[in-house]
Amino acid sequence: MEYVYAALILNETDEELNEDNITDVLEAAGVDVEESRVKALVAALEDVDIDEAVSEAAAVPAAGAAAAGAAGAAAADEDEEEVEETSDVPDTTDDDDDDDEASGEGLGELFG
Repeated sequence: MEYVYAALILNETDEELNEDNITDVLEAAGVDVEESRVKALVAALEDVDIDEAVSEAAAVPAAGAAAAGAAGAAAADEDEEEVEETSDVPDTTDDDDDDDEASGEGLGELFG
């Protein structure tokens, strides 16, 4: 991943994406550089418009978040309807304080 970050840094600073520049960025970051990976990255990015690729990649999560938000709103509406339907059920929870005290009895000793 650090190899891609090096390419992004070079692109952002309008530097040429070549093996020497990528190697220099990686070495400055303290990365043990593998020459074969640098060559492969330079070859892979040769015909890529990085700015366009980044903007497209940023659009995908935004669209996914919008879809998830819509799905979440629909689920919330369904849950609200379900709560209204089941609100006639009597509350059968046991509010016995002895059980609460017994279950947390030793916690005070753990935390001082």
